[in-house]
Amino acid sequence: MPNSPITDVIFDFCGVLIDWQVRACLNGHFPDDVVSAICADDDPHGFFRYEGRMDEGEDFDTIYPDVVREQGDEIAGIFRYYIDHYDDALDRLLPGMLELVRDLKRHGYGVWGLTNWSHETIHFAFDKYPQLDELLDGTVVSGVEKMFKPNADIYELTLNRFGLNAAQCVFFDDTAKNVAGANEVGIHGILFENALAARQSLAALGVRL
Repeated sequence: MPNSPITDVIFDFCGVLIDWQVRACLNGHFPDDVVSAICADDDPHGFFRYEGRMDEGEDFDTIYPDVVREQGDEIAGIFRYYIDHYDDALDRLLPGMLELVRDLKRHGYGVWGLTNWSHETIHFAFDKYPQLDELLDGTVVSGVEKMFKPNADIYELTLNRFGLNAAQCVFFDDTAKNVAGANEVGIHGILFENALAARQSLAALGVRL
């Protein structure tokens, strides 16, 4: 067993608990080539840059004029559609993750959420998957707090708000820089792969389920 036994597990949302797929929201509504460009890693239309600003706490109405000016009316209209129909991008809960959260709770571990997400669209996650709200003991949302992973302040806020000891916490995220940010404040940050690998990582830290 580690010197400081794990008591709490913190989960990112998209890519860890929820399968977030922009294409699932846009397919069939807009031309295939435009959707493919938007979903590409080097998206020339900047969807994820604009969405990142929302995740940092800016309002859609503040950002939208920039989208129109920089991308034109057509792309701006697609971005508005995407935000208005955000629940369609939340394709499913990732396999095995609901069971993992339930197992952790059943064995007395605290389970928490920490996500980079807009304050205007986070409700879609809880509306579509109310199990998350029922199971998680609390969630910190970047767009609400105007703090953003991987900056240390949002991890420290999470620890302080929920009364957690960093050395006794595990944090799963699918983005390496966010894992590094957790590690820098003393949390056991782990790069998420899938539910089975997460269970194995927890077991290696002394978590028995």
